Amino acid sequence: MTERRIPSPSDFSDLLRFRRPTLDVTARRLANAHTIADLRTIAQRVTPRAPFDYTDGAAEAELSLARARQAFLDIEFHPAILRDVSVVDTTCTVAGGPSALPFGIAPTGFTRMMHSAGERAGAAAAGAAGIPFSLSTVGTATPEEVAAANPDGRNWFQLYMWRDRDRSMDVLRRAAAAGFDTLLVTVDTPVAGARLRDRYNGLTIPPTLTGRTVLNAIPKVRWWFDFLTTEPLAFSTFQGFEGTVAELLDSMFDPTVTYDDLAWIQEEWPGKVVVKGVQTLDDARRCASLGVHGVLLSNHGGRQLDRAPVPFHLLPTVVREIGADTEVWVDTGIMSGADVVASIALGARFTLVGRAYLYGLMAGGRAGVDRTIQILGDEVRRTMKLLGVHHVGELEPRHVTQLHRADRRPLG
Repeated sequence: MTERRIPSPSDFSDLLRFRRPTLDVTARRLANAHTIADLRTIAQRVTPRAPFDYTDGAAEAELSLARARQAFLDIEFHPAILRDVSVVDTTCTVAGGPSALPFGIAPTGFTRMMHSAGERAGAAAAGAAGIPFSLSTVGTATPEEVAAANPDGRNWFQLYMWRDRDRSMDVLRRAAAAGFDTLLVTVDTPVAGARLRDRYNGLTIPPTLTGRTVLNAIPKVRWWFDFLTTEPLAFSTFQGFEGTVAELLDSMFDPTVTYDDLAWIQEEWPGKVVVKGVQTLDDARRCASLGVHGVLLSNHGGRQLDRAPVPFHLLPTVVREIGADTEVWVDTGIMSGADVVASIALGARFTLVGRAYLYGLMAGGRAGVDRTIQILGDEVRRTMKLLGVHHVGELEPRHVTQLHRADRRPLG
């Protein structure tokens, strides 16, 4: 027979611990976010549809993005046991300098449309975490403002080659003078991709206040308050444009850019040059033959050519062919620290995260970006420990298998 007794109040006090209430709503939400998906949910709740969809969406049917994410979901890890992983080292060297983690913040456009803190929040958070921050040509902070927000950290600049070469070189000189050490030359944008969510939302610069926009924005009071009470949305390298995002991009991008232009840019830029948007082995080889420091395997987050190759699938082949002499980086679809670890294991020198960063920014400004980096960093460290690896340099292909759901052989 089980003996029964009447519980005393002290029994309950030992079993139940009540969390101290937090009056700061944003801080409470961020503390309860344990994954990037949680930050995305918060971001969607507090951000109007048009800027959220600009971040969340991709081109056409959004197949490239879905496939990139599925590739990471199909990872199988192979852990080693009985290793001393009491301490793990996540530091690495990339583009000739240090990073405290094997990922950095990718260049994103129109960033202050997502949150009024914009790139300055991202740069400051990256600097505090010891990881690189990338500023886009279509960013909403100047190179000088980013340098002021991240004075002791590493800042990189991403270049879209404009039709107006003089303006392209002018912004490059400003970035170099502000101490930016690496240039990401984006090569997958001869024209803007068909981002249908933006078309359906009527996304324009500046944002258009249609009836639908106003109705959707009613519960997003904080976003509108920040937007209307801070400096007007403007771009760091050009002024005065009005129209759709696609019209803006098409007016800037130069469809005549060739490998000759890439060689010319290398001569003009004093630091490291990484080519962003490489999607085939042949192009990776040709970029390497020109002596660039690195290639970034990327399909622009699925935002340009839909049904483009999955960068993570391409990674092992490119590393095997050019990785001995040229750094190979990867982005697109990375939503967890486990995705980062898998990429490094398959030979990537470095990874960049874009949407994950913007979800955090929308969810809570600078604090949200800090939370993004914290979540990804914790996931990197935990995954390394569970794999039996104590330094990122020990990650190897033997730790990862890519499981393929479909036969990807060419037709014919």
